[in-house]
Amino acid sequence: MKKHTLIGLRTEYLGRALAAAVISLICLFLPYVQLSDGKNSLFQVFLKLLGDSGRTGLSVIVFGTVILTITSAATGIFSVIKMGKTQTKIWQCLQIFSAIFWVILLFAGKMILEGNGIAAHVLVKELGIGFWIGLIASIVSLVLIMKAAYTNTGYIVLTVLGIIWMFPVLWILLTSLRAEQGYYVGYFFPKNLTLQNFVKLFGNESVLPFGRWWINTLIVASCGCVINTLIILATAYTLSRTRFSGRKAFMNVLMIIGMFPGFMSLIAVYNILKGLGINQSLLALVVVGAAGAAMGYHVTKGFFDTIPRAVDEAAIIDGASRLQIFLHVTLPLSKSIIVYTVLGNFLGAWSDYIFPSMLFGDKQSSYTVAVGLYWLTDFRRIDRYYTQFAAGAVVVALPIVILFIFLQRFYVEGLSGSVKG
Repeated sequence: MKKHTLIGLRTEYLGRALAAAVISLICLFLPYVQLSDGKNSLFQVFLKLLGDSGRTGLSVIVFGTVILTITSAATGIFSVIKMGKTQTKIWQCLQIFSAIFWVILLFAGKMILEGNGIAAHVLVKELGIGFWIGLIASIVSLVLIMKAAYTNTGYIVLTVLGIIWMFPVLWILLTSLRAEQGYYVGYFFPKNLTLQNFVKLFGNESVLPFGRWWINTLIVASCGCVINTLIILATAYTLSRTRFSGRKAFMNVLMIIGMFPGFMSLIAVYNILKGLGINQSLLALVVVGAAGAAMGYHVTKGFFDTIPRAVDEAAIIDGASRLQIFLHVTLPLSKSIIVYTVLGNFLGAWSDYIFPSMLFGDKQSSYTVAVGLYWLTDFRRIDRYYTQFAAGAVVVALPIVILFIFLQRFYVEGLSGSVKG
């Protein structure tokens, strides 16, 4: 089919985008969910919430989905008739919000229906064909509009994925601030906000030594991060810049061993640590992490291979030793891979659960935060301490976020430095 193009607008996509928007509009009147009075469409749920004076704040998601879908379809009809760039841009903005509300409804639909007393028990798998087709049609319509307006479709993909990724983060943050106790409540936004869940974690009257667990994890993660990073950098540089007998065989052995998950050797490692008398200690975690660190050399070695050997040769002519080349030439050009290695090792040690849970047993004073938080999720405690568990999850995430924000600048500088080298 011949393409028709106006200035800044590809009109052949407008008709397809309008068709998808109309399908999304029709889906408002198709089965959305099975309720006690039969199958209800999203528009019927909209009317029920509209007539309920005691509706929760989350009802705005249903209102927004319905109103934006109708408005977007009407704007689309006007845009196709008018064939103007301004109208298409307005339509695109409306369709962005429409698609976002459809995506949010996927996650919040259960809480909306149960929180407003419309349904007693709703699962995502019970949502009707009207919702799924409407969700897909709204996203397809948006992509086609963006193609028509020469807009990079990657933006909307990142926007939708960002909402999906941020939803659990927002949920755990709101739960940590929730004053109402209990594992499950029928609403998304807390009725009352409080910081007591954080205070109880570190207070003297706390039932668990969370502060001690946090310090334990910080010690293990910091020590493991420094030692493992040094081992990986040294191993990768040696294998990248030197040639010796058995080098390839050694690399193959490390690669093959690294293909097996670490928990396969847990029992053997535990018996070795018990024989050394350091089991149930933080030192054991650092030692085990350092012992297997060299197997993670692959990415770092690949980066070192991209640094020209001419740089090393020039330093050798100037009288530099291998150690001086490594410290004063290679490492300054490798800030990005150093940051990558530091973050990977810190995150791995900070969030490790399998080995610490087996190593420490019932010795709570040596627990790390991963083991301690899992202890809170036991069925005998989870209903009482779930909001404290959420607060602990937020506290656990803070060091990772701070470390990433702090090192991000060096990551970018390292990339530009490696190009210059």
